[in-house]
Amino acid sequence: MIHAYAETYLNDAMSNLGEAFDYAVNACGLSPDKFMELFIASGFADKFGKGNPKVISGTSGTELVMEVLGSSGLTVQFPEAQIDYDCSAEYWCGWILAYYQWFTAMSFKDIHAGITMKEVLKLYPVMHEAAEEKFVDTVNTILQRENTQTKLQRQRKQCGYSQSELAEKSGVNLRTLQQYESGAKDINKASVQTVVALANVLGCKAEDLLQPAFPSAD
Repeated sequence: MIHAYAETYLNDAMSNLGEAFDYAVNACGLSPDKFMELFIASGFADKFGKGNPKVISGTSGTELVMEVLGSSGLTVQFPEAQIDYDCSAEYWCGWILAYYQWFTAMSFKDIHAGITMKEVLKLYPVMHEAAEEKFVDTVNTILQRENTQTKLQRQRKQCGYSQSELAEKSGVNLRTLQQYESGAKDINKASVQTVVALANVLGCKAEDLLQPAFPSAD
């Protein structure tokens, strides 16, 4: 199985994202979902998810929050860093999310699109002492249940195109497009030219149309 980055960095990544969530929520007063949105929008989530050593282990979680909020343009009076971050539900939220993202190699953007941080925190009472693999399987089940509409279909509807209009503008056969939207055909196995043509019309990246995989922890 291919993970997001080398396992060598995993412990640092989990500790740092745990610290980041704890500091952002309990020191800076942000909601967990607001911090996740800023983390994604700042570009740091993408760097973290790709295993950038400077982001996942070269800075502390507190420093990561400062970088994220600073890049967002928010004016924040940063409280002093805490001594211990490893006991709160928010710490666990960031810690286990780092593991899930590493294990599945999904982007934080895709993860957050399927499950909110508020929902992750609701899992804390029953899962914070469970094995990480149990969390992986639980979240996979949640995301698969929420993933009834394909990303292609969601993107098309957001752009206001009918299937016929998108087929005409992209040059993709209408029946093929319908099969990709319904999941009868796997868009992840489509040609690069096909996915790029659709993405160009929809004004998104080609990878934004690919369906996430949910590898089992077994």
